[in-house]
Amino acid sequence: MKRIILTGILALATGFAALAAPQAAPAQPKVPSPKSPAEGQAVMALQSAGQSNSPDAMIKAADDLLTKFTDTDYKEWALSMEAKAYQMKGDSEHAQVYGQQALQVNPKSYAMMLLLGEVIALHIGDHDLDRQDKLTSAAKYLNDAIEIVKTAPKPNPQLADDQWAEYRKYTIAEAHNGLGLLAIVRKDWDAGIVEFKAAVDGDPQDAYNTRLASVYQSAGKNDEAIAICDKLLANPSLHPTIKNVVNGIKNAAVAAKSKK
Repeated sequence: MKRIILTGILALATGFAALAAPQAAPAQPKVPSPKSPAEGQAVMALQSAGQSNSPDAMIKAADDLLTKFTDTDYKEWALSMEAKAYQMKGDSEHAQVYGQQALQVNPKSYAMMLLLGEVIALHIGDHDLDRQDKLTSAAKYLNDAIEIVKTAPKPNPQLADDQWAEYRKYTIAEAHNGLGLLAIVRKDWDAGIVEFKAAVDGDPQDAYNTRLASVYQSAGKNDEAIAICDKLLANPSLHPTIKNVVNGIKNAAVAAKSKK
């Protein structure tokens, strides 16, 4: 929840163009603006669609803006919103297409690097002919995102230093979570432990802790897995879906210990 709130603050501070991806820009970045009242209405429609959290509405509004106003200053934002919308729909192919187009507009968009790395990581099959290429590509996107965000300037000087530092910390944690997902694909449990621990250190959310417990259990480190599970299960507001997963991890860890 904290990440969502902070992202909203960042978006409000930086204007429409930063809703999808803060940019590494000069000290006085160009502020995007509509070139006509009609374009302004299209921009507002896309903003409204994003706030509605409806992927179909986001896709339609982004398409309308990009089609009717081909020279719009909001091209990166519209493409990024469209990539995010397709990610929400579970359409990994279109998410990658629009994410890559957004990166062509802004090669420093670490938000799109994160999206692409995570989308690819979650759609790698054991028998994919291009499995190694996908692993390499996803890892590069995620590692590049970490390096870029470390030194990225504030997208707007009015954004408080502590808010920007917190946003960068959460972004790096998300990248480490993506690298942890890749480690799971490779069944490299030790690497998964390293990455999910880094994710938890930056953002101790339940999902990251659950994945850390899972890789501990897969690595045969059952005491560590049980300890994390117990901590999570002690939270009465733990989401039911996560609770079921955590119980499964704990039961597997307890059963593994009993066989020794």
